[in-house]
Amino acid sequence: MNTLRNKVQLIGNIGNAPEIITLDSGKKLAKFSIATNETYKNAQGEKVTDTQWHNCVAWNKTAEIIEKYLEKGREIALEGKLTSRSYEDSNGIKKYITEVVVNEMLMLGNKQ
Repeated sequence: MNTLRNKVQLIGNIGNAPEIITLDSGKKLAKFSIATNETYKNAQGEKVTDTQWHNCVAWNKTAEIIEKYLEKGREIALEGKLTSRSYEDSNGIKKYITEVVVNEMLMLGNKQ
């Protein structure tokens, strides 16, 4: 059960062109976001779509695959873990961010 402690699986569409960063060490980092949609009917019977955005990061070989094949709108399935961190913006205000660190990724369907 230890493998279930911090595990995330998402299927969604890439919201922006992935940002690829090559570090001085030669390691690659891919930053991107995906949108997941949930559809339901409200009290008036109207169809409502709720979109959630998820910040994602991938390292090394996974980042190289993302750089080569993924673009805005592409549907993907991913698996990873949640991480949280904080930083100070240019005004000295502390900001918090939660990201999905991608371990595995599967390209689905066609580009939307």
